[in-house]
Amino acid sequence: MRFIFFVLIAFMLSAIGFSQEDFLAKQYFNDGEFEKAKVLYQKLVKKSPGRTDYAEYYITTLQQLEDYQTAESFLLKKLEQPRVFPTFYIETGYNYALMKREEEADLFYDRAIASIQTNPNYGYAIGHRFQKYSLLNQAVEAYSLAMQLNPEANFDLQLARIYGEQGEVQKMFRAYLSLVYDGKTSRSSVQRYLEDFITENPENTNNILLRKILLQNAQQQPDVFWNEMLSWLFIQQQQYKSAFAQEKAIFKRTDEASLERLKNLGQICLENQAWDTAENIFSFITDKSNDKDTQLNAALELIEIELKTNPNPNLKDLDKQYQNLLATYGQELNTLNLQIAYANFLTFKMSNAAPAIALLRESMDLPMGRFGTAYLKMALGDILVFDQKFNQALIYFTQVQQSLKNDVLAQDARFKVAQTSFYKGDFDWALTQLKVLRSSTSQLIANDAMQLSLLISDNSQEDSTQTALKKYARADLLAYQNKTQEAIDALTAILTEHKGESIEDEALLKQAQLLESQNKYDDARFNYIKIIEFYADGILADDAHFRLAQLLENKLGQPEKAKEYYEKIIFNFKDSYYFPQARKNYRRLRGDNIN
Repeated sequence: MRFIFFVLIAFMLSAIGFSQEDFLAKQYFNDGEFEKAKVLYQKLVKKSPGRTDYAEYYITTLQQLEDYQTAESFLLKKLEQPRVFPTFYIETGYNYALMKREEEADLFYDRAIASIQTNPNYGYAIGHRFQKYSLLNQAVEAYSLAMQLNPEANFDLQLARIYGEQGEVQKMFRAYLSLVYDGKTSRSSVQRYLEDFITENPENTNNILLRKILLQNAQQQPDVFWNEMLSWLFIQQQQYKSAFAQEKAIFKRTDEASLERLKNLGQICLENQAWDTAENIFSFITDKSNDKDTQLNAALELIEIELKTNPNPNLKDLDKQYQNLLATYGQELNTLNLQIAYANFLTFKMSNAAPAIALLRESMDLPMGRFGTAYLKMALGDILVFDQKFNQALIYFTQVQQSLKNDVLAQDARFKVAQTSFYKGDFDWALTQLKVLRSSTSQLIANDAMQLSLLISDNSQEDSTQTALKKYARADLLAYQNKTQEAIDALTAILTEHKGESIEDEALLKQAQLLESQNKYDDARFNYIKIIEFYADGILADDAHFRLAQLLENKLGQPEKAKEYYEKIIFNFKDSYYFPQARKNYRRLRGDNIN
């Protein structure tokens, strides 16, 4: 018994020592200390001649040290062993390639491929090893032979990737599309692969090629899959009208089942300000849908499009449309979005807060859960702020904050408490709320909280009476109430009366945004440039750079000039909230493929 005990102890100590050598060898290898790694792997290979991983590490270590002769000798002895794994033929061939002995290398590559004839199950290991050494032609041959010999084997995904690496784009497109069409991989995976080879430019060679392949398949195999892929391609190219044509074709075959796709496309059009196509999509949904909720949502989107695109909308007509929708769909729980939309319209477009407040307070009597109540209270609070009933608004925002403590909506409610307190002139309480929000899980809320917090603190230190800050809060409230020209005038007064004070850059930025809303782009540009020139080290310098770049690109038709300002954000404001988008926009304007 004692003998067995000592044998077990000796075995355990040996295993521990063995694992330590394994760990050290890998560490030396990863750290590039190949001389030390060689010594350990030489020992490990001798102790465990059947471990292919030790043998492969040993070979690679020798090659890193350019000791190709020792590697050759080891490999040739390895190949003499019975039942040698065929990837060692590739390792031997690759070693000869490193020695510039290409003919001998090819002989061993051929032997590796020939082993697949004996056992097709070697196909994946051999093809993958060829890929490792970028021997793509041999990898294609290995995978293809294995699939030919074993119909159950499928290496189409590997082949598609290789075709891409070889620049055989047409073969790659066809392989990927066949994979997803046959249900052998997910559509989202294939679309991610395809995005690496296409751009937003429909005239790009690869885009044209993919479109041709999809159209050919659509003609040869009438299936909605090809329409869906064409729609996806047109969306990538921002050709939303063409995407809509494909979605209508899909709808004809699937009826109501594809309406969700149409709604998603409509939202994409809204996000990208493709207003005409968005309007056509939601009109189509209104006409074709049999679902009341879908019809209502589409009708609301059409009103929103009218408000965003028409500088002088017929507000009385839109008011009637809202009233008709309420009469048709009722003031019920499932029409809460209609009630909030109409209340916002009455308040922010018609400047008539009283009936909006009455409507939403009446809606409070509807039976609803915590989140429904929270959304309603947030909307009502916003309208009460418009109506300068700050204390009532604060009550609703605080209630939301307390009822949904761990939700982003609660953080949004806390920010509204701070913002309302700011309008009210209670700057200390606003700062208290903002300090908590600076670590918000929502980057947007955290960024807004940081900026408002710095605005208050900077302008409180310089002026103990907070005169300029109070004027700015008043101007900001006017902007919130859509009294744009009054807000611009109030900011002009601040810039005149408090010239050179710390409030100046804030006033310039806010005024520039309001000027943009009035399409006074040159005046807005003047403000942004002034911030960049006189407040280059200020907290709003990155805002001014980004907004000026957007203005130059999207409104003034100067993309090259815009690129300069995006570039300045990349190099000078790496911690900016705008950094990711600035980098993306810069690369797009430079002509990079950013998909």
